[in-house]
Amino acid sequence: QVQLVESGGGLVQPGGSLRLSCAASGSIFRPNTMGWYRQAPGKQRELVSHIISGGSTKYADSVKGRFTISRDNDKNTVYLQMNSLKPEDTAPYYCNFRANLYDYWGQGTQVTVSS
Repeated sequence: QVQLVESGGGLVQPGGSLRLSCAASGSIFRPNTMGWYRQAPGKQRELVSHIISGGSTKYADSVKGRFTISRDNDKNTVYLQMNSLKPEDTAPYYCNFRANLYDYWGQGTQVTVSS
């Protein structure tokens, strides 16, 4: 089992920044992938970004150039730096940990971009 604890969501004005963190604990197998998904109301859950334990990254087209994902393997923690936030970025953001074909999810942290 893997437990995920998220932090860093909140309310921010358009153009602002937030940093999300997600710490994993438990049976941490490597290699693994850690990342963030979001699910806006009425839409399917979508990948925002992920990073493999070796460092390779992937981003949704809608966030490229604005969001940066990173990880600290010693702390089993993934970070998502979100800059130039837009109202359409508003959603709950869910941390994901994937290893050995198993998926684990965090409880979600709300990001709201509004003036």
